[in-house]
Amino acid sequence: MKRSSLPLVFLAINLLPLAHGSGHGPVFGMTTPTNIKGGWSLDLGLMGRAGAQNNNDAMVRAMLGYGITEDLQVSLSAPYSFSSAAFAPARISGMMPASMDLEAIGSYRFHRQGTRIGTRVESTANFGIIVPGPQRPAGMMGNLRRAPGVYTAVATGLASRSHYLWGGIGNVHFAKRQGDQRSNVLTYSAVWGYRPPAWQKEYPSWDWRFFAEMTGDDAGPMRRRGQVMTGTGGHQVFLGPTVLGIRKNYAIEGGVQWPIYRNVGPMMQRERFRFSINLSYFF
Repeated sequence: MKRSSLPLVFLAINLLPLAHGSGHGPVFGMTTPTNIKGGWSLDLGLMGRAGAQNNNDAMVRAMLGYGITEDLQVSLSAPYSFSSAAFAPARISGMMPASMDLEAIGSYRFHRQGTRIGTRVESTANFGIIVPGPQRPAGMMGNLRRAPGVYTAVATGLASRSHYLWGGIGNVHFAKRQGDQRSNVLTYSAVWGYRPPAWQKEYPSWDWRFFAEMTGDDAGPMRRRGQVMTGTGGHQVFLGPTVLGIRKNYAIEGGVQWPIYRNVGPMMQRERFRFSINLSYFF
């Protein structure tokens, strides 16, 4: 082997763990990875919200993603709800929201820069179309005339062999229908991740990392027949640990969050905690 080829081989070996994680990030927070060009991904997530009055949300959501280029991805997701409760509106996660809506998202990684071997800084923008699904949520939200909405978000961050740091902000806006309008939600997140040297393993071993994830949702009030429904919005911030494991083209992740700030309207049920478990297959 020529001496001039050694740096390229070393670079490829160091970037291999990042390539395996392409298209995947933390459980709750907004992040930057997209699928490789021509690469498909299938995610199946179980998520829920536990209420103070023992009324809970629980659903599964499936998402199919495709990488048009290494920086441009499209995804479609659909849910099935097992139970619903009158919680304050919240997105819960960047790509797979805990709602009963159908959603299509386009993700464009518009900035990517390698700072040194095995480290990159990048930013990704998301634009999504939200369509009401056949199921209806509990509480007053389920009685509204529902209309489509849009989801916009941007995330930026750093990923290396050992450390990860992402921040993001987004917004969900729904159209009106005969005077009814669901809550518009401003959402934001911050994520720190760590991959200990002892966990940095190659196939056929599992490659693990853990995250500390903070997410916030500031929801406005709902409208019924043109009138503001007082007590139906709220601002909440949640924090908790999550873990991600990758083995070749499979990934499994999960975590739980608890409220660290909560100011919700009296018409909304208070959350005790929320959780999510996600299985992924890349092909």
